[in-house]
Amino acid sequence: MNFHEPAITAGKYLISPLIKALENGWYACSVSIRSGSGSSTTDRVLRLTRLFRDRLAAADYARAEGLQWIGIPRPAPRLA
Repeated sequence: MNFHEPAITAGKYLISPLIKALENGWYACSVSIRSGSGSSTTDRVLRLTRLFRDRLAAADYARAEGLQWIGIPRPAPRLA
């Protein structure tokens, strides 16, 4: 089962986490980094190797990796 988490816009980029539920109960993630429009659209998809027990943690990680890829530093971890 695949999940499309909410995308975020960072400058000219659209960062979209893509989450996949695995048969063993873990979650894998990828991130789409899109820019441009129409026939000038570029979309890079990075397949990430970490696995997660929680779908939202996988989405947060994918977003952070996408932001890092475009040159925006990773946000500090949230403290509970």
